[in-house]
Amino acid sequence: MRLGIFGGTFDPVHLGHLLLAEVCLEQCRLDQVWFVPAALPPHKQQRTLTPGSQRVEMLQLAISGQRSLDVSTLELDRGGISYTWETLSALRDAHPDTDLFFLMGADSLADLPRWREPQRICELALPVAVRRVGSAELDFNLLDSIASPQRIAEMRQFQVEMPLIELSSTDLRERFSTGRSVRFRTPRAVEKYVETHHLYSTSDDVARSTP
Repeated sequence: MRLGIFGGTFDPVHLGHLLLAEVCLEQCRLDQVWFVPAALPPHKQQRTLTPGSQRVEMLQLAISGQRSLDVSTLELDRGGISYTWETLSALRDAHPDTDLFFLMGADSLADLPRWREPQRICELALPVAVRRVGSAELDFNLLDSIASPQRIAEMRQFQVEMPLIELSSTDLRERFSTGRSVRFRTPRAVEKYVETHHLYSTSDDVARSTP
């Protein structure tokens, strides 16, 4: 099986997240993509996140009926700071015969050498860089210190282009908190969930972490 791993806070999930998963499924010929909501991202330790159970519920609503998409609570169950290499290592142990693809934005690819155990990440899963159509070509030479030439060649082969879509969880939280429309930015089921549970209802919520 070819499995895509898509990590983030998803606070809340929006259509950009779903589109990224869909284009990766198609362009990388994946069998499934798993959304993996973080318990506590290393770079966002000072920010307050919506409880993990609610972020999971919003994700499940967003992907309902899509058999090729699923949600993994691995990082939430483990708790503490969510390091990608630990997550991928656990997935590799649990699914030794599965080809893992780690889905990430172009900006994250440039930062990858500064992550915890970046060489291990490249060994455990193939990083798949997603860039917007029309954006600059990715500089894979930045990864020379953490990946073999063969692995970098694979990354070049599997890089993904997605349509330009300017959405962020930060903007959604602000829109919810100020009563502005979020229509066509997140699935309707997620919008109603947020309203029902009164999430992001104060200006303080704007300070929550980005996806």
